[in-house]
Amino acid sequence: MEDARDDRTFKGFVDKLTLGITRVLESLPGVLDVRFAEKAPAEKRYLLSWEQKNNCALPEDLKDFYLTTDGCTLNWSSKMENEVVSVGCMMVNSVAQLRPLLQSNVYSLPNAPTLADLDFDNNEDESDGPEKPHFDFHSRIFELDSCNGNGKVCLAYKNCTQGVMAQQCEMWFLDRSLFWHYLTSSFTAYYRLMITYLGLPEWQYNFTPYGPSPQAKQWAALYQPLTFHTDRHPDASCDSVLNKLDPTKAFRGKPKPPTPKKKQPAQVSASKGQAVSGRHSVNIKR
Repeated sequence: MEDARDDRTFKGFVDKLTLGITRVLESLPGVLDVRFAEKAPAEKRYLLSWEQKNNCALPEDLKDFYLTTDGCTLNWSSKMENEVVSVGCMMVNSVAQLRPLLQSNVYSLPNAPTLADLDFDNNEDESDGPEKPHFDFHSRIFELDSCNGNGKVCLAYKNCTQGVMAQQCEMWFLDRSLFWHYLTSSFTAYYRLMITYLGLPEWQYNFTPYGPSPQAKQWAALYQPLTFHTDRHPDASCDSVLNKLDPTKAFRGKPKPPTPKKKQPAQVSASKGQAVSGRHSVNIKR
């Protein structure tokens, strides 16, 4: 009885923490194995220690999140015929894993280049949008999500001064080409954005000029995010914009065409008789 009560309590906690996205995923066709990794809340002394060590003040909304759960991981899969494929992942690193972006040498050789050496200022070509972070000492960057190797979502403090605690931060996406792309101005906005995109593969690339890969676009078309781009003024006669595609039917094998039925002998003789009578009638008319 207590186990059932604890299970209901945990489901209610997950439902509130994920803004009900677990129930949305479980209701989608073909989605299964929605798993949320439970983590204990972080202690305040760990947050204070992190701020003193990195000389950066954590935003209040991120502090509240860590005091609720020390990071989170939500994974879900999809069934394609008889195969289960891992699709979505929503992740926020724990306090211990909120590490600075690596500033060490790319190769363990003397005079090897660093990220700061690869940094360049392209704000002159792209004047629109906020100022981008840099890999040098002017910015302090921390990895919030590794994006399964497709890039990094980072907590970026810009225009930092040595010896002074940084206060303001933003959420940025660093793609695999080491280009920066602005996401949101706060952790709360980013968290909602991650949930509305269902943690689909490469969803962060929707905020880049080139977009996700073709395979990621297919997943997005199958499981449309809650922010899927549609007409803002749809026709009243149009169907709902929700995706009604059932993957269990869409990826089913192609049915074999039905074999044509052979005519019965009686039908063949009858057709021949009709043909002969037709000829006689033509001869009579002549």
